[in-house]
Amino acid sequence: MNLLADEGVDAAVVARLRQDGHTVLFVAELEPGISDDLVWDRANFLGALLLTADKDFGELVFRLGRIHAGVVLIRLAGVSAEAKVELLSDAFQTHGAQFTGAFSVVSPGVVRIRLRQ
Repeated sequence: MNLLADEGVDAAVVARLRQDGHTVLFVAELEPGISDDLVWDRANFLGALLLTADKDFGELVFRLGRIHAGVVLIRLAGVSAEAKVELLSDAFQTHGAQFTGAFSVVSPGVVRIRLRQ
């Protein structure tokens, strides 16, 4: 799967998803400090699923109706780094194909997938 990981995503998550065979570009490695709008534009230009911990991207989808290839919002505050890595790896293995074109939220014990309307 083709992913663009926002700057706030843990590097260990990026490394694991790469190890799992996903193509992951990481904003922190490429263009640290760019705006959310530029992150959004990069993901769309690449046709990449956006992986982020930033709730502001939900506003771009739901309030502003922005088109996207898919967004996965990570809501794992308070979860250990090791558990985050495993939870996200499992979520992509189990639900990866469903993430395309959807706004999805990964939180402890729950993966919610909301398709575009």
